[in-house]
Amino acid sequence: MLSRVSSSSLRRIGRRIPNRTFSFSFAGPRTLEDILKKEMVEDKSAAEVADIWANYHSSKENVHGLVLKAGKVKSLLSRAAQSPFFVQPVFREDGYFMMISQFQEPAHFLMAYLEDYKMDPVAAQPLLTFSVFDDFAEEKEIVLVRADVLNRGLDDTEGLKVVRNMLDVYADDAEYESVHAFNKAPDQFDFDDFVSRQNEKWRAEAGMAKDDDDDDDAQK
Repeated sequence: MLSRVSSSSLRRIGRRIPNRTFSFSFAGPRTLEDILKKEMVEDKSAAEVADIWANYHSSKENVHGLVLKAGKVKSLLSRAAQSPFFVQPVFREDGYFMMISQFQEPAHFLMAYLEDYKMDPVAAQPLLTFSVFDDFAEEKEIVLVRADVLNRGLDDTEGLKVVRNMLDVYADDAEYESVHAFNKAPDQFDFDDFVSRQNEKWRAEAGMAKDDDDDDDAQK
């Protein structure tokens, strides 16, 4: 049975997070240059860079490359620096479990089991990490995201959903209110409402994926 987290428990965590950080540091590529030689794509269009990024990551196991429109995420990194912690539920048939994220400047998010963090923040190990590279935000109006699923306890599909939802909550003005409350005013963070809204998103995405599979079967 998957564990659940009470609202009061999460508020207690929210109150102490400023002084209870993860002991691990980001171990993936720290800059875009570590993955993609920028001088090799300076003359490429945004669409061409996006294709190169997607193709490069498509052949790698447990690694994903996402491309975002810069205008939609222009405040994401500054918000993450101001509100570096947040949570995300992972839903399965028999319930859900919670993950907690920590942002490490300038561009990296690390995510671990919330239960591990509650037991010992220093010993909690990451399940996934992702980085938001805004190197081409002004020139090509795109932002490149690299995500690494590090733990077999989280499958690729779940990891990708978590990353997308994390990007959404930091980029969207209305969603960010929950992140801000969690970090700055944990007593005002509505845990039950947040989990309910995330559950709706997971169900909607699952429905869309099923429709796509049905379309593929019909075309065979």
